[in-house]
Amino acid sequence: MTVETVARSPEGAVDPAALSRTALAVREHVLAIGAGAVGTHIGGSLSAADILVALYFEVLRVRPQEPRWSGRDYFVLSKGHASAALYSTLAERGFFPRSELASYGHPDGRLMAHPTPAVPGVEFATGSLGHGLSLGVGLALAAKRAGRANRVFVLLGDGELQEGTVWEAAMSAAHYRLDNLTAVIDRNRLQINGSTEDRMRLEPLADRWRAFGWQVSHADGHDFTELVPALRTPPAPGSPAVLIADTVKGRGVRHLEHRKQSHFAKLGPDAYERALAALRAAA
Repeated sequence: MTVETVARSPEGAVDPAALSRTALAVREHVLAIGAGAVGTHIGGSLSAADILVALYFEVLRVRPQEPRWSGRDYFVLSKGHASAALYSTLAERGFFPRSELASYGHPDGRLMAHPTPAVPGVEFATGSLGHGLSLGVGLALAAKRAGRANRVFVLLGDGELQEGTVWEAAMSAAHYRLDNLTAVIDRNRLQINGSTEDRMRLEPLADRWRAFGWQVSHADGHDFTELVPALRTPPAPGSPAVLIADTVKGRGVRHLEHRKQSHFAKLGPDAYERALAALRAAA
């Protein structure tokens, strides 16, 4: 008999050291993908890595060998340009072999620059920014109406919050009282053309979500002792929840941190070796 699979620590404990080792492996994969033939969105993948590891190794009910299991919790990567981090996490979790990561961006492979459902563990094609939360609302509403216990998590970039469709979805989630839905904001404060606050101010971000009827919490997006409990905690009855995770773009590679230039990069051999050395030195 196949059993429900959640890779959480025994008795609800959190092992930050083990999770950090997994996150390091994910970041190493991201850099390797960035050194491949087509490059990748490195900065936002590195900022989201710890959130993804916390979800897939401590929170989500999933069966890697049965990705379409009806009892699974759903995850939607709305910021689909961070596919390198998602693929790397799925590979580490056992959804497909780690060796397949080398096929990223190849026309005859299934690991495209933005996720597609051809990849085990991916629910929807995403990356046209602003639409992932709407997909999450649909999943959560369907589960509610079917009387199922599935939770739904959606990871959004903060620059993505400048899209009006995000707020249409937020309004719908509160209206339908979707307390099985949690949005997570990768709050690294940078987008492709600079600071989110210079491009289109988001603050006071928590107040905006509360005004739309959401329960709001905060966590250090790189601290598993904060992230895991915050993600495990279900929303209050009758209300969707949003976790604002404070993160650093390019996290783990000092010379890429807090820099908009890390948004997308194709690393040459020397740049890759330098980044990998910096990552491992900081671990």
